[in-house]
Amino acid sequence: QVQLVESGGGLVQPGGSLKLSCTASGSIFSISKMGWYRQAPGKERELVARITLSGSTNYADSVKGRFTISMRNAKNTVFLEMNSLAPEDTAVYYCNVVDSVLSFWGRGTQVTVSS
Repeated sequence: QVQLVESGGGLVQPGGSLKLSCTASGSIFSISKMGWYRQAPGKERELVARITLSGSTNYADSVKGRFTISMRNAKNTVFLEMNSLAPEDTAVYYCNVVDSVLSFWGRGTQVTVSS
């Protein structure tokens, strides 16, 4: 079993920045992808950004140019740097890790963008 611990969420004003982190631990075999999803109230969970072991990334159109995902492979840690945050970015952000063929989720961290 893989455990994911997320941190870095909080309340920020529009235009502000936050950096999320997620560290995987436990019975890790071979992580191939790490990523972030988010779910706003009344909406489905959606992909925000994802990074593969080779460093390939993909982003939701709504966050391109504002968010940056990175991974510290040796530490099984993924980061999401979020800039120019807007109220529509308000959501619970979930870390996701793909280890071999299994997918694991964190408990989520709340990001609220409000003045």
